[in-house]
Amino acid sequence: MDSVFISIGSNRGNRPAICKEAVCRIDSLKSVTVVSKSALYETEPVGLIAQGRFINCVIGLSTGRSPLELLRDLKNIEMELGRVKAKRWGSRLIDLDIIFYGNEAVDVEGLCVPHREAVNRAFVLLPMAEIAGDFIHPRLGLSISELASKVPGTEGVKRYEQE
Repeated sequence: MDSVFISIGSNRGNRPAICKEAVCRIDSLKSVTVVSKSALYETEPVGLIAQGRFINCVIGLSTGRSPLELLRDLKNIEMELGRVKAKRWGSRLIDLDIIFYGNEAVDVEGLCVPHREAVNRAFVLLPMAEIAGDFIHPRLGLSISELASKVPGTEGVKRYEQE
């Protein structure tokens, strides 16, 4: 069973509820167990700035599924929850990304693990540091906590306090 980390984000609808539902659906997949979950964070959008703020979190999984099987399952969950593919970096109901798949490096059409942009995204590194700060990036040899301490944009990432 490999340690896998998934980034979850939403900036439309009931953002916290959608993220929590995604976690439940991932946990119900065959050969998948959610073993850790960060708090929810409210974050600034990346790319197209003229859109709502995101709710993000990171979960840790134990799974026997292959990276491509897991990717297929995550895309199915996105569709079940109502995601419609639109413009890149646009507003989205749900976004599920495989950030790390143990120490594996995967680079095939539609999937690059470790996620190429994770080291540049405070909305991934700060929640992941909460649950797996000692995890070592397999290509860079640095811990998630080290990477999180250097990433720009941390001022736009705040723990989400529900009203």
